[in-house]
Amino acid sequence: MINIKENERLNMMNHSCAHLLAQAVKHLYPEAKFWVGPVIEEGFYYDIDLGDKTLTEEDLPKIEREMKKIAKDGKRIVRHELTKEEALEMFKEDPYKLDLISRMDENETTISCYTQGDFTDLCRGPHVETVKELKHFKLIKHSGAYWKGDAKNKMLQRVYGVCFENQEDLDNYLQELEEAKERDHRKIGKEQELFMTHELVGSGMPLWLPNGALIRHELENYIYQKEEAMGYNHVYTPCVGTVNLYKTSGHWDHYKENMFPMMKVDDEEFVLRPMNCPHHMLVYKNKMHSYRDLPVRIGEFATDFRYEASGAVKGLERVRCMCQNDAHLFVRPDQIGDEFKRVVSLILDVYKDFGIKDYKFRLSLRDKNDKEKYFDDDEMWDTAENKLREVLNEMGVDYFEAEGEAAFYGPKLDVEVKPAVGPEVTLSTCQLDFLLPRRFELTYVDSNGEKQTPVVIHRAIFGTFDRFTAFLIEETKGAFPTWLAPIQVSVIPVSSEFQGDYAREVTEKLKEQGIRAELDDRNEKLGYRLREAQTKKVPYTLILGDNEKQNNTISYRLHGEKETTTVSEEEFIKLIKKEIENKELRK
Repeated sequence: MINIKENERLNMMNHSCAHLLAQAVKHLYPEAKFWVGPVIEEGFYYDIDLGDKTLTEEDLPKIEREMKKIAKDGKRIVRHELTKEEALEMFKEDPYKLDLISRMDENETTISCYTQGDFTDLCRGPHVETVKELKHFKLIKHSGAYWKGDAKNKMLQRVYGVCFENQEDLDNYLQELEEAKERDHRKIGKEQELFMTHELVGSGMPLWLPNGALIRHELENYIYQKEEAMGYNHVYTPCVGTVNLYKTSGHWDHYKENMFPMMKVDDEEFVLRPMNCPHHMLVYKNKMHSYRDLPVRIGEFATDFRYEASGAVKGLERVRCMCQNDAHLFVRPDQIGDEFKRVVSLILDVYKDFGIKDYKFRLSLRDKNDKEKYFDDDEMWDTAENKLREVLNEMGVDYFEAEGEAAFYGPKLDVEVKPAVGPEVTLSTCQLDFLLPRRFELTYVDSNGEKQTPVVIHRAIFGTFDRFTAFLIEETKGAFPTWLAPIQVSVIPVSSEFQGDYAREVTEKLKEQGIRAELDDRNEKLGYRLREAQTKKVPYTLILGDNEKQNNTISYRLHGEKETTTVSEEEFIKLIKKEIENKELRK
C-alpha cells in the first residue's frame, strides 16, 4: 500500500483535498470551525468542531457530493501572505486558528493562508493550482478526536479521506483498504479469541487469551532454542527500576517523555521499565570478566512499559505494555564485526522460517547537529557508524541510511518489513553502543591484565512478541501454520451416536502425541460443524464416518480446501508430526 505522505504529488493533492473537505463542511454546516487537517500515510483528515452535531455514516456521502460540486466549479487555489496581526484579525472568530497563530514561531514575520472561492484556510501549503484537479477522492470514515489529543479538551469530529490522480488508482487503493480490514489483527484477534482489551485494565494493555497465549508460547520456545544454540544465557529482571538507574543509563534525560510517571515507595523513586539494557548492564557487572569470557550474551523475554499516546495505541501492534525478545551482547572491539554478522544472520534465518521475503535494512544514524538528542561524542559516533557500514558492506547486505533515527547512545540497524497490506513495519533491530558500558563502568581484563571497557550490541529479533504476533495474524489472515495454530486438528464424527466413541479415541491418540486436537461431537448438523472449523481456520479437519470407524482410518480436509484425503491413523499422525516438527509454512 502506497505511503501517501511520502509521495510528493499525492501529498500535495491530499493536503488540498483536506481544504476541499473543510469548504464543503462549511457550506453544509455554516457554524463549523476547524482545527488541523494534515496528510497522513493513508490520506488525510480534518478535525472539525460542529457544536452539538455528531456526524454519522449517512453524512459522509452528503459531504462528498458537496465536495464534488465545489471541485467542478474549478476555482483557483490562491496563496496569501499576512502579518501576524492581519491573521489574528482575519480569524478572530475562530478560537482554533487563533490558537495555531499564537503558537507560531516568533521569528515568522508572515503567515500564509490559501483561498479557494468562498473559503480561506490558514496553511503553509503547498497546494494544487485549482480544485478541479481534485476529482478522484473518497471519504473513508469518521471518528471523535479530542482537541490537541487531550481528553480534558472538547471532542471534535475527525473525518478521514483519500485523494488520487485517477479513478483506477483510487479504486485499487480502496480495494486494498477492504483487504486490510479483512486482515486487521484486531478483527481476527477477536474472532479467534487471541487477545482482548478492557477499559478497566487500560488503553494499550492487551490481555492475551488462551489461544493467543499459546501462539506466543510457541514463538518464545522457537526463538529461545535458536538463542540457546548460539550461546545466549537467559535471565529474569524486574519490571521496575529506580530513577537513579535510568539517570545512570541516560534514559532519564533522553527518554523520560516515553516513560510512565515516577512512583515513590518508602524513600525510593521507581519507574516502570521502558527497556532492559540498564538491568542487563548490572547483570554483566555482577562478576569480573576476562577477555576469554567475551562475548557474553544475555537474553530475556522482558515485559516493558512505554507511554504511547492514546491515539497511537493499536491492538497488539502498538501497545503500552509489551514483551521484548531482547538481548545484549558484551563484546571486545575486535569481536564487533563477527558478532554483528551473527545477529544479522539470525534475523535472516528467522525471516526464512516465517516466509518473510519483502524487507529492507535501514541504517539509522545520528543527526550531527542535534547535540540535545544524541550523546555528544563525535569520535564515538564516527567509530560506531563506520563499523556498522563496514560489516554490512562485507556481508553484501543492501541497506539505506536514515539520518536522525539512531538511539541516543549509538547507531542501529532496523529491518523494515512490507506486510501483505499497509505501510512498512519495523520488526527487528540491532544497535551498537559504546556509551552505556562507560556509564555503568563495565570492564573486562585483557590479555595484559589491564581493565578495558566492552562494547554492547543491543538486539531484538522479533522486536516485541506483541507486534510480531500482530504481523503474523495479518500475514496469514489468522490461518496460522500448523505448528503455531491454537487448535491443530478438529475431530468431527458424522454422528456422535454412531462414531462418537471412535472420534474420542482418535482425539486422545492425537493429544498423547502432543497434537492440539479438539473434538466437536455436538448435536449439530455435519455441515454446520465443518463450516465452523473453517471459520476458526483450523489447519486439519477430520471427518469420521462408518468407513473410517470400521477401517481405523482418518479422512482429513485441509483448511480452505474441499477435497478429503483418507489415510491410516498412523500415517496421519506421522504426517502432521513431521509438519509440526519442521515448522512447515502453509501454502
